[in-house]
Amino acid sequence: MDSTRQQKIARQIQRDIAEIFQKELADTLRGKLVTVTTVRVSPDLAYAKIYISVFPFEQCNAVLEAIKEKAWLVRKLLGARIRNQLKIVPELEFFIDDSLEYIENIDNLLK
Repeated sequence: MDSTRQQKIARQIQRDIAEIFQKELADTLRGKLVTVTTVRVSPDLAYAKIYISVFPFEQCNAVLEAIKEKAWLVRKLLGARIRNQLKIVPELEFFIDDSLEYIENIDNLLK
């Protein structure tokens, strides 16, 4: 069970990373819709797992690799945004959230 502070920090990181993707990494993600679906923060606030959804789904692995290559830049930009709220900027790990594809697959099977 996440504490209230963890939840608040996770929501703030989610908003900030979505904005970073939209503004600073727009050239890297051009032509793809990337959504930050969930952020999970460790109890000591040192690590953050970021789950993203990519449309079109066929390009999710390429987008994930591009984001992982730029993870240092994302962390640096995130640090500039949350420097007054946290002592340390959490280490970022990116994962694909494939729940939407799973839901679509179940829906197709039911038809």
